[in-house]
Amino acid sequence: MRIDVLTLFPEMFAGPLTESMLRLAQDKGLVDIRIVDIRQYTEGRHRVADDYPFGGGGGMVLKPEPLFRAVEALQQGSETRVILLCPQGETFRQATAARLAAVPHLILLCGHYEGVDERVRTHLAQEELSIGDYVLTGGELPALVVMDAVVRLLPGVLGDPAGPARDSFATGRLDFPQYTRPAEFRGLGVPEVLLSGDHERIARWRRQEALRRTAVRRPDLLQAVPPSDEERRWLAELETARRLAEPGDENL
Repeated sequence: MRIDVLTLFPEMFAGPLTESMLRLAQDKGLVDIRIVDIRQYTEGRHRVADDYPFGGGGGMVLKPEPLFRAVEALQQGSETRVILLCPQGETFRQATAARLAAVPHLILLCGHYEGVDERVRTHLAQEELSIGDYVLTGGELPALVVMDAVVRLLPGVLGDPAGPARDSFATGRLDFPQYTRPAEFRGLGVPEVLLSGDHERIARWRRQEALRRTAVRRPDLLQAVPPSDEERRWLAELETARRLAEPGDENL
C-alpha cells in the first residue's frame, strides 16, 4: 500500500510515523507513506496556499489550485482513493478502515484554517471522513488516526494475524476484559475462569463479557449487528440478574 498525505505542516507527522506499528509496517516494506507539503504545488515565490473567503468572514481557506495539482501529480488511476479529512465527513469506523486497507493507494487531504475551497470537496475528493463530532485545528491528527487504523490491518503488520478479527467493533461487539500477571494485585483478583485452563469455558466467558460490555456501553452496536439466539439468552440472563440486584429487592 502507498499513502500520500497532503498537508501544510509536514513536521506534525515526524514522531508518530517513526514509532510502533506505523514504523514497523514501513520497515517491512508493507506500506509506503509519503508526507507531501502542499506548498510544493503552489506558484510564486511566496508559495501561497490559502486566501480569504469570498463573501467575507474570518479565517483563511485553502486554495484549490495546489491541491488539484498535487493530486493529479500523485494519483495512480483507478488504484487511487482521494480522501478529505474534515468535520463534515462520514464518521470513520472500523468497517471503513477494513475497506480502505484493500485500496492500493490512498491520498489523504488535510484541511486547515477554515477548510478547503468547496471545489476540492465536490470535484477532487472521492469521499470525506471525520473522526468525531468535534473540530480540530486541521486534518493532520485525523490523517494519523486513519493511517494507524488502516495500516495495522495490512497482512504482516501485527504479530498475531488473527488479532484484528478479535478487536472491538470487528464483529459488532466491544472487546472482552483482559488480565495479566500478577493474579492478585492490591486485593484485586483475576476471574477464576481465566485461571482454570478450561479453554472452552474461557472462550464462552469472553463472549459473554464482550456482549455484556457492548450492551451497557454501546447498545447501538446490537442494533447494527443483531444478537444471535445464544446471545439473546445471555442478554435475558443479564437483565434478570440486574433486576435481582436492584436496591430494595427481597432477593438481596
